[in-house]
Amino acid sequence: MGLLYNKMAVGNGLYTDHPIPDLPFVDDSHLPLDDPAAVEAIGRKEGGQSWGRTDRCKDGGWVAFTTDALRSDLGWVVRWHPEHGRSVVLYRDEDVADAYMSYVGEALLYRAGGYWWDGTTWYRPALSYDRARETYVNRPVPAALTISAADQPPGDPGNGTLWKITDLDIDMVKPTASRRWRDDLALWAVRHDTGRHLAGCVIHLTAPELAADQLVDVAELAEIAGIGASTLRAYRARGESGVPLPQATVGGRAMWSRPVAEDWAEDRRRSYDGAARAMADRDHDNLSVGVARIWDYLTNAFTIDLWDRGHRKRFTLRWRTQAAVREVAHDLAWTATASLDRIIPLGDLGTTIHAAVLFEFADWQRTTPNEQVSYPINHAITRMLDWLIQHKPDQAQAVVAQIVGEAERTLGISPEITGFSLRQALVLDGKLPGENAYAEFLNLALPPDN
Repeated sequence: MGLLYNKMAVGNGLYTDHPIPDLPFVDDSHLPLDDPAAVEAIGRKEGGQSWGRTDRCKDGGWVAFTTDALRSDLGWVVRWHPEHGRSVVLYRDEDVADAYMSYVGEALLYRAGGYWWDGTTWYRPALSYDRARETYVNRPVPAALTISAADQPPGDPGNGTLWKITDLDIDMVKPTASRRWRDDLALWAVRHDTGRHLAGCVIHLTAPELAADQLVDVAELAEIAGIGASTLRAYRARGESGVPLPQATVGGRAMWSRPVAEDWAEDRRRSYDGAARAMADRDHDNLSVGVARIWDYLTNAFTIDLWDRGHRKRFTLRWRTQAAVREVAHDLAWTATASLDRIIPLGDLGTTIHAAVLFEFADWQRTTPNEQVSYPINHAITRMLDWLIQHKPDQAQAVVAQIVGEAERTLGISPEITGFSLRQALVLDGKLPGENAYAEFLNLALPPDN
C-alpha cells in the first residue's frame, strides 16, 4: 500500500512515463534507468555525502533512488512496473530517501498532494494508521478518473523547455503556468520515446472531492482538526504533526480536500496524544483522570495528616528545622506508601501476571513442540512479577502457586520446570542483586519437595 507521502517533488525526468503536472522536465539521460542496481550504485560512494538504494516490489517491479552525480543537492526516485512503465521523479536530496520509501509498496505514482495510484485504483493520501496491523488504511477515491497525456490540450514543443540538471535552480523554477506546461509536455512527448502510448501515460486524476468548490483552506482544515489556524501554520512551518500536503494551491493559498482533512483529524484523535486527551481529567486537562484522582486522594490524606492529627504546631517557627521537616515528610511518605492498593489494583495485577506467564508457556509449546527443560518468560512480564514480589510478597506467593498449578493441569508442565523457569527469569530480569536474591521467597512460594 502507499505510505505517508509528504515530500514535494521538484521535477520530472525526461524519460518518465507519467509526468507530474506543472513541474519542469529535467534531462535524466545520464541515469541507467533500466538497471536499479546501477541507479543505486551512483549514490553508493564513500564519505556519506550521497545515497542510493533499491528494493523489489510485490507487483514484480522495483524502485530505486540515488543522489544525482552532478548535483549533490538533488536526488532521483525511479519506480518501474512491468505493465505500467516507470516514473522518474526529482526531489531535493534531503527529501529523496523519505520519498523513496513511499514508493516501496503498491504505489506507482502520487498526485494531488499524496493521492496515489496502484495501476487500477486511486486512493487517498495514507493518513489513517492502524496500529494493530501496523499499516496505513487504504481508502479508495469515489468516482475517480485517470487523466492521461492523450487527454491533454495540444501544446507547441518548439516553445517547451528541457532543463539540464546543472542549470536547474529549484528555488527559481516554480510550478509553471498550465499554458507553458502544455508546451513542456508536448516537448516531452516528442523526446521521451519509451514506446508507451500517451493514453497509458498518467498525468493526473479527477474526482468530485477534488473539485475546487470542495476544497478547504487553512482555517477550515484547522477547524476540522480541532486546533487553531495559527497552530496549524506553525505545524506546517516546522514540519510537525504530519500535516498532509495540500491538494492544490489556489491564488497562493494552500487547499485540501475535505476527506483528507477529515482523515488527518481522525488520525490525530487516534494518536497517543489523542488517547491522552480522551482520558484527560475535567479540571486538569494535562492529567489523566486516574492521576488526578490519586492527586486528590493524597491531597486530602496529607491535609488530614498535617492539620487534623495534631501536626498544626509544626508550622510554628521553632519547629522549622530539617529534622522536624524530615519527620513530617516521613509520615506523609508512609501515607502514600500505605495507599499502594489505591494506586495500583494489586489483585488485578496478580491475575494479569498469572495469565501472561501461562500464555507465554502455551505459546512456547505451540511454536517449539519439542520437550523443554525451561520456558523463557517475556522481560516485561518478569519485571511485573518482580515488582509484585517486592511490594506485595504474600499476593505474589499466591500468584506463583496458581501459575505452577495451572501449568501442570492444563499444559502438562511439571512444577520443577515451571519453578526453574521462574527462577531463571527473575535472576535475569529482576531488580534485586545476586543469584540468590529470590531464593528464600521461591523456596516458600513453590511446592515443597515430595
